[in-house]
Amino acid sequence: MMPMTAASEAARAVSMAVVGFGCGLLYFAVLKHTVADITARRGWMRPAALSLVRLGLAALLFTVAAKLGAISLLAAFLGFLAARTWAVHAAKRRHR
Repeated sequence: MMPMTAASEAARAVSMAVVGFGCGLLYFAVLKHTVADITARRGWMRPAALSLVRLGLAALLFTVAAKLGAISLLAAFLGFLAARTWAVHAAKRRHR
C-alpha cells in the first residue's frame, strides 16, 4: 500500500466529513419519525425497528471511519455533529 500524502489525507477527511454529514441528516430524520411514532402511540414495533436502523447506521459509519484512521474518524464525527446542529436549528425554525 502506498503512503498517503497530505493532499490525499485531506481529501479523505473532507469525504468523511461529507459522509458523516449525510449519515447525520439521515440519523436525525429517522429520529424525528421515531419520536413522532412514539408520541402518536402507534405501537412499539416500528419505533424499535427505526431505533435499531438508526443506531446501526451510526455504528457502521464510525466503525468504517475508525478503520480509516483517526483523522477520518474525527472528520466523520464533525460532519455528524454539523448535521445535528443543522437538525436542531431546523426543528427550532419549524416550532416558531
